[in-house]
Amino acid sequence: MFHNIPNVTRNLLIVNVLAYLATIILANQNISLESWGGLHFFLASDFHVWQFITYQFLHGSFTHLFFNMFALWMFGCVIENVWGAKKFLFYYIICGIGAGLCQEMVQYAQYASEGLAAYEYVNIEGLGRMTMGAYLNQWCTIGASGAVYAILLAFGMTFPNERIFIFPLPVPIKAKWFVCIYAAIELFSAYSSSGDGVAHVAHLGGMLFGFLLILYWRKHPGNQFDLNSGRQFFERWTRKSGNTTSTSYTGQSTWNANRTATREDDMDYNARKRQRQEEVDQILDKIRKSGYDSLTKEEKQRLFEASRER
Repeated sequence: MFHNIPNVTRNLLIVNVLAYLATIILANQNISLESWGGLHFFLASDFHVWQFITYQFLHGSFTHLFFNMFALWMFGCVIENVWGAKKFLFYYIICGIGAGLCQEMVQYAQYASEGLAAYEYVNIEGLGRMTMGAYLNQWCTIGASGAVYAILLAFGMTFPNERIFIFPLPVPIKAKWFVCIYAAIELFSAYSSSGDGVAHVAHLGGMLFGFLLILYWRKHPGNQFDLNSGRQFFERWTRKSGNTTSTSYTGQSTWNANRTATREDDMDYNARKRQRQEEVDQILDKIRKSGYDSLTKEEKQRLFEASRER
């Protein structure tokens, strides 16, 4: 069963589990992996830029890890199979970074609204008096929840009418309502459950960045994250650079001819890409209406090839 999980999803599961085990082992040696890899408030002395990446792979408890990895497995497998490995990994990491940025903004708002810059010490109930520097270093965020919530959003936007079960509801609901319910819960919790130790704004931030990415990809189907579009860009840049340096030898007419050929190549490429995207969209619509098993062998193969292309 584990071999049927797509590569990126499987590797993310492995890395998160290994990081959790390392956290436990190092804690027994009085070494805090969280203090190095957790996302600290950017004004704290323990903050480092790399923490926008590393914090996504650390978890504070087995329950925290289990529910994040369960959701990653359940929805990540589907989205990676549809999008392809490169696009899925890009989406996961960027949304995790976006979630961290949103959390940092909220922490700064708290820092500014409470006027903490004017104090050198702070009294913490149960901990006594501590310096402001030590207090700010305690503002630390860990967990893959921001990226996982972005994957939930991606599933809801890709398969909005797919019915799924949510415990304890006795009947399945459509994925789009599932995502809306989760977003509403997080929004309510962000306003009413401050101090509960859960980064609700980071969850919403992951969904926000995911929504913006998906919206951009839908409006620019020819510019999605893949190697073909990147290769096309560098080929155009190389041709233009080469033509510019040789203008004095070939003349303006040759430059115009090359520019026209480049434009025609781009048009043909974009036309083929749009046609392939339309075919994939039709297959996805069929999945939403009748399920994956309703696909023919040729349609399943086309969907698989599309995921490999991306």
